[in-house]
Amino acid sequence: MHFSSGINRPPYEAADGFLQITSGCSHATCEFCTFYKDSPFMLSPMEEIEEDIKELVQSGWNFDRVYLQGADPFIRKTEDLLQIADMIYCYLPQVKSIGGYARVDNLKNKTVQQVRQLAEKGYSYFYFGVESGDDKLLDRMNKGYHADLVIEQCKKMDEAGMPWIANFLGGLGGHDWGLSHAWETAKMYNQLKPAMVYASELTLFPDTPLSCDVAMGKFAEATETERIAEMQEFIRCLDIPTIFRAEHVTMPIRLNGRLPEDKEALIAQLQRLLDDNGEEVLQRYRSRVNSL
Repeated sequence: MHFSSGINRPPYEAADGFLQITSGCSHATCEFCTFYKDSPFMLSPMEEIEEDIKELVQSGWNFDRVYLQGADPFIRKTEDLLQIADMIYCYLPQVKSIGGYARVDNLKNKTVQQVRQLAEKGYSYFYFGVESGDDKLLDRMNKGYHADLVIEQCKKMDEAGMPWIANFLGGLGGHDWGLSHAWETAKMYNQLKPAMVYASELTLFPDTPLSCDVAMGKFAEATETERIAEMQEFIRCLDIPTIFRAEHVTMPIRLNGRLPEDKEALIAQLQRLLDDNGEEVLQRYRSRVNSL
């Protein structure tokens, strides 16, 4: 199997089969991420993909979903994705659906009709690493887009009927920016229809540009108290019917609920976390997170 950066997937996709169709990240300049730093971006050749599918057949692994590898495999053209799906279903007839990570600008080369074609072929629940709806913060973190592009492009997913996942990266703005980040991101998502909003927290590692900014005094991390207030406000401001989950290793608590009905319960869980532990204990938890 070809995995240029190891296997990367959300926690809830652990039971999937994994297939690399791109290497690296098509953007690879976000200030807080170096996950794909040693893997240049490239499209996997179809021959290589077919070889890996055959290896999956021989693995004896029992799965009914394939999670595509690479930072944003959804960047591939619609024709490529349709061909890859056909190969998967030919060799692995038990597979019912296909997903992976995606960037918002991966949708630029796809029409609503093409997204609908992909949905009909079994593609679903792509995880869009949006992170924020705050334009100043998106610029600061060099994400490569603004909230208006997120709305414009992700509406294609909604119109095509393909369920998708949006993420929220708490603490991204650092000290004293949490509430603005929460308001702007909720405002953006309230104009869309993600099937799930998945939350995690910014956790810095030494080799990131943002970590260097911290060392030089150019960026101050949010306190744990600020992070909890930010997450509470984000949940409070979300007005769309969706599933809300926060089960990532960067979260000191596991949250899983349906909005709007579980909104107050989720907010209360976060408050109990803070009341029962306090800033120092929660900081110790974050200091022990050494990988994603």
